[in-house]
Amino acid sequence: MTEQAPRVAITYCTQCKWLLRAGWMAQELLNTFGTALGEVALVPGTGGVFRIVVDDTVVWDRKEDKGFPEIATLKQRVRDLVEPDRDLGHVDRVARADSPPRRDSNDI
Repeated sequence: MTEQAPRVAITYCTQCKWLLRAGWMAQELLNTFGTALGEVALVPGTGGVFRIVVDDTVVWDRKEDKGFPEIATLKQRVRDLVEPDRDLGHVDRVARADSPPRRDSNDI
């Protein structure tokens, strides 16, 4: 049995008109990780939500992380789950120590 490639879900607030931001981040992840990702889904939501989940692990939550992720930070967090040994080139020049610990989506 083969292991299924990870699924990324980007839940964004439709009331806040964050579709373009979510779509851009999805595009960046697909361009960076390609077939290492099984799916990148855009999930409409409301109430100011902007959350990025890889399988069951929350990598970013706007309300808890106080804003939107820098794309370099997002790529590092996704990489750490999807392809931990992957070199992200210039993105890795930013210290990994800047990223707070991840949490399971069940903790929300």
